Amino acid sequence: MASVRYVRNPDLPTIKPNYPGNKMVGDEYCNGEELYEPQFSTLLKWQLSKNPQKEEKEADTWAPEVVDGKAFLQSREDGLLWLGHSSFVLRVAGVNMITDPVLFSSVGLRRRHALPCRPQDLVGIDLLLLSHGHRDHLDEPSIKLLARQNPQLRALGPLGTQKLLRGMASKLPVQEAGWWQQFDLRFLGPNPPFELFELPASHWYRRGLFDLNVVLWGSLLLRLPDGRTIYFAGDTNMSGHFEEIERQFGPLDIVLMPIGAYKPAYMMQGSHTNPHESAKAANQLRAGHLVPMHHGTFDLSDEPASEPQRLITEIAASGMLRAELHLPAVGEVLRWQDWE
Repeated sequence: MASVRYVRNPDLPTIKPNYPGNKMVGDEYCNGEELYEPQFSTLLKWQLSKNPQKEEKEADTWAPEVVDGKAFLQSREDGLLWLGHSSFVLRVAGVNMITDPVLFSSVGLRRRHALPCRPQDLVGIDLLLLSHGHRDHLDEPSIKLLARQNPQLRALGPLGTQKLLRGMASKLPVQEAGWWQQFDLRFLGPNPPFELFELPASHWYRRGLFDLNVVLWGSLLLRLPDGRTIYFAGDTNMSGHFEEIERQFGPLDIVLMPIGAYKPAYMMQGSHTNPHESAKAANQLRAGHLVPMHHGTFDLSDEPASEPQRLITEIAASGMLRAELHLPAVGEVLRWQDWE
């Protein structure tokens, strides 16, 4: 029988009353209280099955529009800029952050569109915000480049992140947190300009053959002194944590939510949300604004490239999404600070 224990970062506060920490069974983090272990047989079934939308997908050449984002990167104004997939540059109170950076193509992950800037333009980055370690969210060449050209960079992510990054950028300072823990941002100054929390996501981890669930996954929430919130959902399926987060923080202002890589459902529903589930999650969070992500950049699943954005647009037009929908071009600056 594998040992069961609950873990957290003892140096950080836990904000949820009576939360015992993240459950581990042996060396594996649980997805809440239960282990989630994707089965190879499911992957094999997918690889051997015919995609019913195969012809439609092959004919769908849509990719997000790309505009030059260099001017924003060189400015000091607050804003949000999509780099594609789940990678954003977010500037809040002059602090530059980048989420889940994947700046290059790699084996099995070919970018379908260009970056809105040169990788070497990504300088002045203060915080590297990581949701989890899957290769379409944490790319070793991207981490190495960002650490090399941003000597002030610090990484913040879920439990196990430090061990994961040690072989990529050994000198990169890393702070890791369990679910419902608050990061210590005093390195930004005696009065940090915002708070940052590690929160749940319903997902899993694997990078190699023998490392299943040895690093935690999660989502991140940033809260400003005036109470405004920006939530980065990471990778997740539809689960009860959205309602838990709303109960803890109240209505959220801005939600960055995945909408792609959901077909076939028997393969993807344990890992990702489809556009209808993404809208439901945003409604559960009582989000004011929804910025979709995790679509259009990589070919990860069976749905045609344009389908996620088309569906979320239709859902919003039908009134089933209560948040205001924003569909930026890659490199377009969203001035979140001006949103009501």
